[in-house]
Amino acid sequence: MILPIVAYGSPVLRKLAQDINPNYPELNKLIADMWETMYNSNGVGLAAPQINRDIRLFVMDSAQIFENQEEEEKGKYPDEPGFKGVFINAHVVSVDGKKWSYNEGCLSIPRIREDIDRHETVTIDFVDEHFKPQQRTFNGLTARIILHEYDHIDGKLFIDYLKPLKRTLLKRKLDDISKGKVKVDYRMMFSK
Repeated sequence: MILPIVAYGSPVLRKLAQDINPNYPELNKLIADMWETMYNSNGVGLAAPQINRDIRLFVMDSAQIFENQEEEEKGKYPDEPGFKGVFINAHVVSVDGKKWSYNEGCLSIPRIREDIDRHETVTIDFVDEHFKPQQRTFNGLTARIILHEYDHIDGKLFIDYLKPLKRTLLKRKLDDISKGKVKVDYRMMFSK
């Protein structure tokens, strides 16, 4: 089932999400719905707060970026061919490498894209959809997507990394999004 995506301005996007246990109600259905919602919205990641759940769960698929890239882009990023996975109860162990800039957007903040600096590499502890413990290190675009989605479960948004002047310049657009004054081709839920 395709779920509505929570828009900027909703309090759930600013909450610190909680760990869950394997008995979380209808977890497999929720994960399936998140995949369907993410792909329907043309996203590469989706965190539970974006569908109005304050739990530490996100899905991401960087492989689709590499499947659709132009020939001259092939081999540009170290994480090719990408990674698709479910991250439950994720906690970052470390971030490493140089920071690099990339133009990011967010399904909860449609029609706004900005260059954001993030570290090259992230090591993260999590459990997968079978509640099997994992500790993995990711780099490149995969690390960036993971860090973006991880921010969601920590109550942060990519616009928090912008300089104050840039945030001020975006204020009207952000206010419009929170009031539902934005057109998108996917379902959204507005708080006001």
